[in-house]
Amino acid sequence: MTLSSAPVSDEDTDISSDEDDAVSSSQSSSRPQPRTIFQRAIEASQLTWHDKHLQNLLHNEKYHHMPTLNENLFDYDGYPLWKEHLPTACARVDSLRSHGYIKEALLLAVAIVRTLKQNQQIDQQKHRQENYLKSQKRKRGQNKPTVNKEGWIGHPLDPIGSIFSTLLEASLVPDEPLSASGDTCKGLTPPRYQHVPLVNARSEIYGESYLTLALEVALIGLGQQRLMPSGLYSQEKAMKHEAQLIEKLREIELDSTLVTVLMNQTVQLLEGGPLSGLGEGIHHESIPMHSFTKYLFTSLLPHDVELAYKIGCQAMRMPVLEDTDETDEAFQQVGPMILSRYPRWFTLAQLEDKQCDLAVTMLSAAKGDMVRLRTVLDCAQRNVHSSSMLFKLAQDIFKIASVAENTAAPITSAAHPPVPPANSLQLSVPLLNAALELGLQVMRMTLSTLSWRRREMVRWLVTCATKVGFDALMSIMQSWFNFFTPYEATGTVATSIMSPNTVIELGLNYHQQEKLASCARTLALQCATKDPPNCALYTLGICEKDPLAFETGYQIVVDAASHIMNYVQLFTIARYMDHRGYPHRAYKLAVLAMKNLHIAYNQDTHPAINDIHWACGLSHSLGKSELTNIIPLLIKNVQCPSVLSDILRRCTLTAPGMANTDHTKRRTVKHLSFDKPPLRQLLEATVCAYVNTVHSKLAHISPRHYGDFIDFLSKARETFLLAHDGHFQFTKLIENMKLVYKGKKKLMFLIKERFGM
Repeated sequence: MTLSSAPVSDEDTDISSDEDDAVSSSQSSSRPQPRTIFQRAIEASQLTWHDKHLQNLLHNEKYHHMPTLNENLFDYDGYPLWKEHLPTACARVDSLRSHGYIKEALLLAVAIVRTLKQNQQIDQQKHRQENYLKSQKRKRGQNKPTVNKEGWIGHPLDPIGSIFSTLLEASLVPDEPLSASGDTCKGLTPPRYQHVPLVNARSEIYGESYLTLALEVALIGLGQQRLMPSGLYSQEKAMKHEAQLIEKLREIELDSTLVTVLMNQTVQLLEGGPLSGLGEGIHHESIPMHSFTKYLFTSLLPHDVELAYKIGCQAMRMPVLEDTDETDEAFQQVGPMILSRYPRWFTLAQLEDKQCDLAVTMLSAAKGDMVRLRTVLDCAQRNVHSSSMLFKLAQDIFKIASVAENTAAPITSAAHPPVPPANSLQLSVPLLNAALELGLQVMRMTLSTLSWRRREMVRWLVTCATKVGFDALMSIMQSWFNFFTPYEATGTVATSIMSPNTVIELGLNYHQQEKLASCARTLALQCATKDPPNCALYTLGICEKDPLAFETGYQIVVDAASHIMNYVQLFTIARYMDHRGYPHRAYKLAVLAMKNLHIAYNQDTHPAINDIHWACGLSHSLGKSELTNIIPLLIKNVQCPSVLSDILRRCTLTAPGMANTDHTKRRTVKHLSFDKPPLRQLLEATVCAYVNTVHSKLAHISPRHYGDFIDFLSKARETFLLAHDGHFQFTKLIENMKLVYKGKKKLMFLIKERFGM
């Protein structure tokens, strides 16, 4: 049989070790340049099938080391190798397979896998020697890690998938058809595989079969250190190929032989150094191995727990983010740089999701072992750099713990007394503690930065702490300044903890309730001292059952009223005080609010008008002296005549009586006169405000506003007439207007028509 379907050349085949695929980045600061299309085309045009070693490899199943040939073409046991550029060599396998040369394709695939295994051992030995030399010389500086020129996963020729499918097809149980791509037909049961031994002596000694080689080549390919390719399509393609290969691996049922292969390869990958994606000292732009490691972890866990957790903790890293600080502010600064530099990490969010998925899997598996749970939790906190991903991880762990708790809930009835919690409920407690610890780290990371999910995070943390128990609630309140802003601590944390639902859910006794309330009051007062505008109202609500704490909170508000708090906040707290039955304190706060308020002559729709009416009504109900004290402030800070006239008329009515300290002895307030203090000063100020406003309006009036101005004068006249000489003052105002604004004849005519002056 002659294989000559490819272009033929008399030159020797380009056979080289995979060592040529690795370059040290210490030699060049730039990334390794990928092979161009023209380079691949030139190499393809020079391919030949007439190489003597290749012909012997394809046609002789028992081809072993020949003294006349180059010893580099055989492994340590004398079996043939094929040291060609891997994607090209795998393309040969695919070509043989597609042209019907299945036996030859298998022989070449076996040689390629042996070559990969030998190169893996060589790389491991070099890494050990380098580590030994570094330890002997005690070098302070570290060389940049060695990297692979191109990744096999996501490669256009799909080299690993091609060899894997070839070997897997040979291991298929008869009557189990497999497509050329290695995928089973839809609607059929999952494929079943068997061990088909190789035709050599080593298969009997080492238990080698096509199935073990298929598993090994898949593990080597998935575990190869590879840099993130440039371009969205290339990155998504690499992730897709990885997911497809892992899915095929999951279809293989692992027996004792395959488990041994899996464990050996895992150890090789861990000790492989920078050329292994799971080794130490890899390049910072290497693609993370989270999906692959999740498969290794779940497969190894029933057989070797120590190795499973070792590989999981080693691979949870995100090399591209390892130089960033574990704070959200630093992550937000580095994130855009990572996304903007070459190559751009378009799939960073997807990689973080896979990292979180791996951490959830490991934490859930370690829920029964406190030591391993602590180790995995520390690893997750060290390697997950995004606050949103940490929060997602905490939520997922909390859900798993909640499911375990609900599963263990005892069934009670009249015939069956309560049963103690099952073991699953006991296992949920460590997970709840882990979720709480992750949540607290999220709070620390986002404390000094803005996050649109911050409110959700705080509420969830309180829920999680409530599930953990009384001690957790006490702890987060005692150290609130490490996790929350003052507003969050009072408005969400303390308020939620002090709600009746929390007490009922935890089943607290009286002593615990008092201890919790005392801690909440201390927290509230501390927050009110730090941020009175945002925390004062919540503080008063939390402290209202403790007179001393309530008075302390009130004094904090009074002290902050003159320089920090605005009139809106003071009026709100004053209304709260009045609602709780403290009218004199409410009056004092209303006076402080009035000092911070100013309403101009044309602000007749100012939002504080209702609060001013309420404050004057409160003063009127408390007594004449209180009203007398507040009217000067009103005159000083309110220049709008319509507001002053409304207050003037309301003060002549019977007092509202809504603030009487002694409810058993209600007193009747007499009607106040406009000719006597304090309404006399208010009436004079109102008249003066109308005069000033009239002149201000006339200075910029246009004919279309004449009608509104006449209506305004009508209201002003009603107020003028409240004074004993009001008619005279109003007439004087009109005469002055006719003299100053005599050019506005139409307006003067309308005034004369309306008022007869």
